[in-house]
Amino acid sequence: MQTLSKWYRLTGRGGAGALITCMALGSGVAHGADEILGWDTSNFRIGGYVRAWTSFNLQNPPETPEDDRWDPSMVRGSLMLDADLKTGPLYWKAIGRADAEYKTDYLERLEDQNQAATPGGPGSDLTDTYNQGELREFYFDYSATDRVRFRVGKQQVVWGETDFFRAMDVVHGFDYRWRSFLEPESDELRKPLILVDTTIDIPEAGGSLQLLLRPGLDRDKDIGNTYDLFGGRWALQPNKGIDFLAPGLLTTNHDHSDGDADDPTGGVRWSGFAGGIGYSIAYLKTFNNDPVVNSAFAPYKEAPEGTLGDFIHPEIDLFGVTLNGYVPSIDSVLSTEIVYTKDAAFNVGTNFFGGALPGFGGIKKKDVLQTMVRLDKNLNLQSLLGTQRPSFFSVQVFDKWIQSYDRDDDIVELVGFGAPIKEHTTLLTAILGLNYKNDSINPMLAVGTDLSNGGGFVIPSVEFVMGDSWRLRAEADLFFHDGQKEPGEIERDTHLFGGFANNNQLLFRLTRQF
Repeated sequence: MQTLSKWYRLTGRGGAGALITCMALGSGVAHGADEILGWDTSNFRIGGYVRAWTSFNLQNPPETPEDDRWDPSMVRGSLMLDADLKTGPLYWKAIGRADAEYKTDYLERLEDQNQAATPGGPGSDLTDTYNQGELREFYFDYSATDRVRFRVGKQQVVWGETDFFRAMDVVHGFDYRWRSFLEPESDELRKPLILVDTTIDIPEAGGSLQLLLRPGLDRDKDIGNTYDLFGGRWALQPNKGIDFLAPGLLTTNHDHSDGDADDPTGGVRWSGFAGGIGYSIAYLKTFNNDPVVNSAFAPYKEAPEGTLGDFIHPEIDLFGVTLNGYVPSIDSVLSTEIVYTKDAAFNVGTNFFGGALPGFGGIKKKDVLQTMVRLDKNLNLQSLLGTQRPSFFSVQVFDKWIQSYDRDDDIVELVGFGAPIKEHTTLLTAILGLNYKNDSINPMLAVGTDLSNGGGFVIPSVEFVMGDSWRLRAEADLFFHDGQKEPGEIERDTHLFGGFANNNQLLFRLTRQF
């Protein structure tokens, strides 16, 4: 961890020299663990990566006074260390990651606007907001018997089958502040929690029982999804340069009586295999991953602390079923996920305060049924596209159905935007992955669209594999929409992808694994 701290201090100053130093340090860790640790490392392994991102605006965000097109929106570096140690019957895992950003001219302009209009919040020091160093995971595994296993400590638990849009994979929240939902590895965005994860194998029944307990020892900020609400580069348009978390506006309350982060939560899941079908049945008590506003104008159960209100994460109950299996007639794997959420929280008031504060009319709870159907298939495109082997293709349909829907409930889709939510919100995503030159050149195309409201994304990318250690990824993040909100506008037609208007990006990511 001394190496991790040293890297963080270096990269906090920015510059290419620090990045080169990082890569040298990473190589030293990989090849000199005995010397660094000073003990016998026969039961010890350490690895990780050094990674650098650079992204550029392909459009001009209208919130700033200058033309930001082609300006770097992100210059970021990370060092991740992943260590394993076996001591007697215990197997230990520790994962640490340090992230540091160079303040680009574009970030400085956003920061200046935050300081001028909404000072004193996290948006007034954006690099401090994006920089972080933490022990992301630290746990041990213990096998009490050949059937009973425990994993105790800070960790990640993945439930569910979905990719971009999640129904059952909500044990943890996700950190969407610095790259929104676009980072391909969910493990990098998921926020680990302190858990006791018990697995009991029952081969006589063809499955295993998983018991999950979160005792409530986590930091408050580890609960729920975290979004750019501070006027950074991924704030929804037209909110760049406006810090909603600045003093005198909104706060985040993790101690609300209906969503206290200290309350224990957990769940139980049975997973098995029968008749060629993999399946799971689960129950989970957790927190509304997406925050809702406890408005100062229509308080929910208790008065908020913020002048306009508090962001809160009410507790919810989920009941889920997943199925997956190979279908020979279409040579494909079909998967489905069905999740019933009890008392999901929504904000109301599409025209609240004359449309100036949509969503601040209070909180209403509704049961929600979410379903996903996915097809995964290998396509033989060698003769058409010259690929070296069959290409991976996946298509997924995701539907969110609000139960007992009533238009008069006046539920907003997004707080701060006037569009009402529909009874059904249906999203379609597809991924096509190609492989060339012994898998050393791997293009991919990911697309998604909102079938209910219009809009979506197109993400073409290519990853170059250079030996065992180096990876270079080039990616374009392109958004389209049917409606967007202009600064100061009162509107009723901005849905999910309208918030990504004028935010197209070109990204390059270089990774050195060790």
